[in-house]
Amino acid sequence: MRKFISQAYIWALLVILYAPIVFIAIFSFTEAKAFGNWTGFSFKLYENLFSGGVNGGAALMAAIKNTLIIALISAAASTILGTVSAIGIFNLKGRKKKTIQFLNNIPMINPDVITGVSLFLLFVFLHFSQGYMTVILAHISFCTPYVVLNVMPRLGQMNPNIYEAALDLGATPWQALRKVLVPQLYPGMLSGFILAFTMSLDDFAVTFFTRGTIGLETLSTYIYADARKGGLTPELRPLMTLIFTIILVLLIIINVRQERSKTNKTIR
Repeated sequence: MRKFISQAYIWALLVILYAPIVFIAIFSFTEAKAFGNWTGFSFKLYENLFSGGVNGGAALMAAIKNTLIIALISAAASTILGTVSAIGIFNLKGRKKKTIQFLNNIPMINPDVITGVSLFLLFVFLHFSQGYMTVILAHISFCTPYVVLNVMPRLGQMNPNIYEAALDLGATPWQALRKVLVPQLYPGMLSGFILAFTMSLDDFAVTFFTRGTIGLETLSTYIYADARKGGLTPELRPLMTLIFTIILVLLIIINVRQERSKTNKTIR
């Protein structure tokens, strides 16, 4: 009975989490403007999305472009900063290491609204002109801890003597970092990059408070403004389906590669 209840709970949780996504994917293949109405199978919404035949299509395309640019820059910068930070934290000892790890976890637990308001006040205090730059800096600030969290376990699994051996053999610290540490940490860095990219793509609160008044729109702020008008643009359904599918495929590929790598190491 306990096994049945636990499995039923897990399946119920999965249904609650993924049923809305499945419904969005299903109704992305119909022309109905109202979500939930099925008017027949059609690729019309996908055609409109890629051909620009969307009501307010220029604004939606601009929001998608801004979102991707911000997410890519933020994820790349966060991956570099997070990897270097993880190496530094890993080499600390005792209470100092625990303190820094605790401080690194705070931004992940902290509500997005508080983070957004705090960064907004910081940029106002520093007299930063709000726009692309402030949004990117804000995204880097809350994405970096997630990269640290992904890279730290890889450092724990790595042989600590490899880096010192490279130095003893004549490599400079930069060469040892680039040719020894980075290849070892690559899976964690890749996972951190994808997670940072996803977090940036998904963010609303921080973006809303740090974008300023210049009219910068990302996908999340565009959807928020669209929903306030009384409904969502139908072409958002195929867009959400494509984003979810791409991220799901990437995660599957990464996990399969990691499992194969573990299997190969075990065989050797």
